[in-house]
Amino acid sequence: MKMKIVSIFATAVLILALTFPASAPAAPPNAKPVPATAQPAVPERHPEIHDALEALRRARAHMDHAAHDFGGHKVEALRATDEAIRQLEICLQYDK
Repeated sequence: MKMKIVSIFATAVLILALTFPASAPAAPPNAKPVPATAQPAVPERHPEIHDALEALRRARAHMDHAAHDFGGHKVEALRATDEAIRQLEICLQYDK
């Protein structure tokens, strides 16, 4: 009895698994076909480095326009930030 129930259940699962992919909806009628010659968009290389550059540039602008000197570290922080930006830009040039 238990074997018959397991067999029926397995058959039902198999039928459902094979039925759902076959019944997927078609593309909407107003969808534009993609030309065969269209190239897919190339993902940006090293997005983390680009994000870091953007963050460093924002931080530098913030420090540069700040009214205080960050406990005497502002000048050195600006210099270090400029150097970090320069190094990351060099890294990206060598990745081409």
